[in-house]
Amino acid sequence: MISLRNEPDTPEAPPFFEQLPKLTDKIFSQSGWLTGAMGMEHRPQQEDMASSVAQHLLDDSPLLFEAGTGVGKSLAYLLPGIMMSLETRRPFIISSNTISLQEQVLQKDIPLCSRFFAKVPELEKYKKFETALLVGKGNYLCPNRLAAAIRAKTELFPSENLSELGRIADWAKETKHGMRQELSPAPTTEIWTQVNADSSTCSRKNCNASHCHYQKAKARIQKANVLILNHSLLFALLGAGMHPEGKTSGVLYPQDFMVLDEAHRIPAIATEHFGLDISSYGLGLALKLLYNPKRKRGLFTKVGTPKDCQMVTDAIRSSEGFFHYVRDAYLMERPITRLMEPAAGDLDSLHPIYYLTQRIATIAENLSNERVIDELKDHRDKILNYYHNIHEFWRMDKKDHVHWFERGGRKGIITHLKTAPVDVAPYLRKHIFSRNTGVILTSATLSISGCMDNFQKAAGAEEQPSVIRDSPFNYQDKVKAFIAEDSPDPLPQGEKDQLVKFLAENIEYFTSNIKGGSLVLFNSYKDLYAVADILSESILIKNRPLFIQGRELSRTKALRQFSNAGNGLLLGTDTFWTGVDVPGPSLSQVIVTRLPFENPTHPIAQARQEWLRAEGRNPFLELTLPDAIIKFRQGIGRLIRNKEDQGILTILDSRVLRKNYGLHFLNALPLQHRNFNSQSRPNLREFGI
Repeated sequence: MISLRNEPDTPEAPPFFEQLPKLTDKIFSQSGWLTGAMGMEHRPQQEDMASSVAQHLLDDSPLLFEAGTGVGKSLAYLLPGIMMSLETRRPFIISSNTISLQEQVLQKDIPLCSRFFAKVPELEKYKKFETALLVGKGNYLCPNRLAAAIRAKTELFPSENLSELGRIADWAKETKHGMRQELSPAPTTEIWTQVNADSSTCSRKNCNASHCHYQKAKARIQKANVLILNHSLLFALLGAGMHPEGKTSGVLYPQDFMVLDEAHRIPAIATEHFGLDISSYGLGLALKLLYNPKRKRGLFTKVGTPKDCQMVTDAIRSSEGFFHYVRDAYLMERPITRLMEPAAGDLDSLHPIYYLTQRIATIAENLSNERVIDELKDHRDKILNYYHNIHEFWRMDKKDHVHWFERGGRKGIITHLKTAPVDVAPYLRKHIFSRNTGVILTSATLSISGCMDNFQKAAGAEEQPSVIRDSPFNYQDKVKAFIAEDSPDPLPQGEKDQLVKFLAENIEYFTSNIKGGSLVLFNSYKDLYAVADILSESILIKNRPLFIQGRELSRTKALRQFSNAGNGLLLGTDTFWTGVDVPGPSLSQVIVTRLPFENPTHPIAQARQEWLRAEGRNPFLELTLPDAIIKFRQGIGRLIRNKEDQGILTILDSRVLRKNYGLHFLNALPLQHRNFNSQSRPNLREFGI
């Protein structure tokens, strides 16, 4: 098990904080401290949420709470959570999906909480709470490992990489937190893995918290009341075995309690991390850090013999031969291939990898330098883990998992062996809902037509209480929605010219009739780029800037420039359906090009459909449709971000009107809508926009 806190074996029972519900009511009531001290608007939905959160934290019980846009859910869980943490000395963990929400909580909501506590005499004792950001160990620079890499640079790195090492060394002199994300452009993986903290050599016995960034982070985490991380790290830690030992309550740490914001993404993200992902790149890198036969560099050049280096060379050949076989046998015709039964052939060719791990252990036993010993043990553990995981995958040991091969990387030359649970609900039930602690799952989109059953089944939360509170915003007066009556039906991949032309013409029309900016949401890069090519040649671009996901700008830069432009046109796909928060006229229109049904050909989707059919259930109604509706709700939710916002929703897909399931999408629209035909488009200015 891995841990970032030094917890006692038998933590003391925390004190019971029975005043939490009363204090929470005094904060959020109509004439409460939040309105009096901060001049904030009273929101009944926020009061309801805060009251529910406080009670479930006090009872150490789970709760699912859908809070529509504008409810103010962050404060509704932060204020009672912070008070609970300080009074009980229990860690309060907040997990989110997107960087934008994480930044909002850290940079806006947490400071607001501190100012609020300071203004209310009865709450002043809570103002000095401590907050820490939790990120993976491999994201931190370790100064000791950096110094060791610089000393051994001629043995470890080819000359063309020495400038990169020097760039990291220069950055190390001025960085505040030593996090990889602070260095731009990002360091190369080959160099970073030699200097980051992701090694047992970066430990308390070797590294001092006064200068080691990771040890400093651990110290902050150790004394923090509030810990903030993302869903990917949360489930990576849980998948790696991080949880309180024995019968102690808590999800990550003993007696912790937790809020999972943007909870609609939890089943999908948990699925990724409760399986295996074995890559040719990862195993190759782990071996070449010991010895790279092409460059004649690596750790074994210092602690091994020529024979030892040859063993690494043999292991590299073994690994490359195995993954070449996988590519030739399974991935020649398609980038993803599902494995339906244990793979053909044996794995005897991988024996050199196992023999190498034994040799690493022998070398370590004969050394006296503890730092090098720890480094060798790390290498051995990683390589041995790859070896055993390949065998586990090959035999299909986990019967409740779907197994598949996949080509990845920019050039498609990295081979992956992957597994994922067909039904992630039992894993979430075990790791989240059976931990005898308060766990709050919240999002603006957990329900479909006012019912949360589908999400509860997917998340293993069928027995947990759920609450839905709608947005307080006046959508009826602020938003107009238009739905195309004459859009083409889905066409075969090779016959999409008609659809692309239809989308481009309507996007150009609707964006040319408003003053502010427009966000256009696609389901595939192929359609996005085809439409972008048409628009970039049109007169439209002379009047407003065009931002295209995946071309030139990163997601963060594209959003920032789009927000600053005021009248931009942003074309985005998957990641732009959620987490985009651009209030004001810079985002005055959201255009949904097609209903966001996922491609059902991925092995996970196929396996889940088969599983549901085997149980006599309907995969479309229980899987495909719910996922599409939640994503649709997320997409249209980008439009109104505060009570002053107004704008237009445009849906260029007539299936929402023609299909039986379309009613669920119409129910997701928080207002009346108007249908239009592309031959007689409405003039948007007639409707006051």
